Amino acid sequence: MAERLVTDRLVLRSWELEDVPAAFEVFGHAEVARWLSPIMDRVPDLAAMRVLLRQWIVEDLRAEPPTGRWCVERREDAAVIGGGTLLPLPPGGEDLELGWQLHPAAWKQGYASEATYAMARWAFSHDADELYAVVRPENARAVSAIRRNGMEWVGETAKYFGQPMQLYRLRPADLDQARPGALPPGFEPE
Repeated sequence: MAERLVTDRLVLRSWELEDVPAAFEVFGHAEVARWLSPIMDRVPDLAAMRVLLRQWIVEDLRAEPPTGRWCVERREDAAVIGGGTLLPLPPGGEDLELGWQLHPAAWKQGYASEATYAMARWAFSHDADELYAVVRPENARAVSAIRRNGMEWVGETAKYFGQPMQLYRLRPADLDQARPGALPPGFEPE
């Protein structure tokens, strides 16, 4: 089960069924779902969100560190603003993907970088030797967030999801919020 992680502004905790309405505000939002495809479609309604959240809770209970799923909550008002994940990548589960999904109202405030840093530190404290972020080529916000944590572009691949995606890697020595990682050729962050 994923450990509770606390940062200056966030609490990353296990999902609970009481989070269904707030989770739906995130995963039912078209702008969030746009970046999740092909991995996950937009959640169509509260009933579907409840089923999905139950599945995530059960998966998280069975997860071995450093894998896990977190609800991302703002400390100041306990508002659920998104989710975070450390999950094995398909097809063989050898690589660990670091990911997050935030409600658009929480974008451009540094929350993604803060959550990324917390999950990465936790993963590295559980003997992970590298983490990956798989990003759609046009997702400049995601690239900016992962670069702020020192992730470096390692190339383009269709290995994980059958379509071209940008691949970024983070190793323990690279985890530094002050040092942006490398970018793909010709890419300009948002």
